[in-house]
Amino acid sequence: MAALRLTPSTLTLRLSRSEKILGILRDLEVPLAAVRSVEVVPDPLPAVRGLRAPGTALPGLRKIGTWRRSGERVLVSVRRGQPAVRVRLTGQRYDELVIGTDDAASVAGKVTAALSQAS
Repeated sequence: MAALRLTPSTLTLRLSRSEKILGILRDLEVPLAAVRSVEVVPDPLPAVRGLRAPGTALPGLRKIGTWRRSGERVLVSVRRGQPAVRVRLTGQRYDELVIGTDDAASVAGKVTAALSQAS
């Protein structure tokens, strides 16, 4: 299960072994200065749009990998029935992260608080 972790200067995404394999992904670390916005996505499966390249999708159940659309790359790890955190980035390999987590509101609040402290 993917996990977002904060340090005073970075946001780190740690993926499980299966997410790395199924999505052809690796762990990611971005500076907090690159985070433009954070929001909770209550139903992330339909919110992820574009072409999967590369990754795995089980229709209506799970999406893991990279989704591309019109000049954007989105790193995705979501499943049905679990809210997600959408993190918009600037100047990074991915334009967005959409990561499922049971405590999405708490995670989004912590990231938002860290952003306001870093400013």
